[in-house]
Amino acid sequence: ALRGITVVELAGLAPVPFCGMVLADFGAQVVRVDRPAARSGPSRLARGKRSLVVDLKQPRGAAVLRRLCARADVMLEPFRPGVMEKLQLGPEILQKENPRLIYARLSGFGQSGRFSKMAGHDINYLALSGVLSRIGRSGENPYAPLNLLADFGGGGLMCAMGIIMALFERTRSGKGQVIDASMVEGTAYLSSFMWKTQETGLWEQPRGQNMLDGGAPFYTTYRTADGGFMAVGAIEPQFYELLIKGLGLKSDELPNQLSMKDWPEMKKKFADIFAKKTKAEWCQIFDGTDACVTPVLTFEEVTHHGHNKDRGSFITDTEQRVSPRPAPLLSNTPALPSIKRDPFVGEHTEEILKEFGFSQKEINQLKLDNIIEIHKLRVNL
Repeated sequence: ALRGITVVELAGLAPVPFCGMVLADFGAQVVRVDRPAARSGPSRLARGKRSLVVDLKQPRGAAVLRRLCARADVMLEPFRPGVMEKLQLGPEILQKENPRLIYARLSGFGQSGRFSKMAGHDINYLALSGVLSRIGRSGENPYAPLNLLADFGGGGLMCAMGIIMALFERTRSGKGQVIDASMVEGTAYLSSFMWKTQETGLWEQPRGQNMLDGGAPFYTTYRTADGGFMAVGAIEPQFYELLIKGLGLKSDELPNQLSMKDWPEMKKKFADIFAKKTKAEWCQIFDGTDACVTPVLTFEEVTHHGHNKDRGSFITDTEQRVSPRPAPLLSNTPALPSIKRDPFVGEHTEEILKEFGFSQKEINQLKLDNIIEIHKLRVNL
């Protein structure tokens, strides 16, 4: 889908590399610009990319990046506001040289506002978005669900969507634009459903006591006899009835499904029943039904699950490392993720510069002056 699109990605932490990997998976040519003296081993989230090393703190290094961006479609940068401007690499300069350039700026707090130049991580952005206050068990502190929401959902994925929209708009205007992707705002946007349903009573109880945050006995997880877990999401009455049947209970002998005062007792009852069978035994009971009961799969289990195998939901690279297949599936232009190993830092410096019009003489001089680094893979025979 993105064949012919060239992306220049400045090396950074998880959100920007994930955004670049999504673009690469769907066909873009992604060039990752690494810092000098960086670790020369494989980088994570670098699938399908190539790496060159340039010292952007030196004026001639910044000039190298400007030449790359003069031919690129997308520039993807991960720094706090003002960093690129100090290097004379801000959007005003780069888009003057290339008006079609889409300049994507992915940061925690955004390009403006009193927190914009502060350091932070996923948990901080999640906190400022309001979402963190709603996540956690009843009576306990809020907790961050890994670093998935702000870094990858509100950050990398939302930025990738912005880039796709900007590329589409460019087909009409012929012009690029600047994307201000804030992980705080991206995460808040993901929580739109919570904002839009505040007056429905869905969230009126304290954290962890509502229907969808672990308070309901029919929307939570239960431990099994072998130490595994089952996930239950039987919200609708017809699904709840199938859950009750699978547990060996009778609905006419139980409180009403939506009687919140009875939820704690019902959770204990359900927990006692789930604890009497193994995860595999519960799968035999609920698989193929509409009870909305599924096993909580570990990373070791998920690739072997029948449904995931049916769809080929996970891929294996040449180094036998497993990872999720890109989503969503496109019928005519599906993603074709690289199965090669991740690039070494600076592995492609020379070939990339040649593709962007640098002569061998220029490349040799840049290397001699420590503006660039070349780390070609060496094979010991």
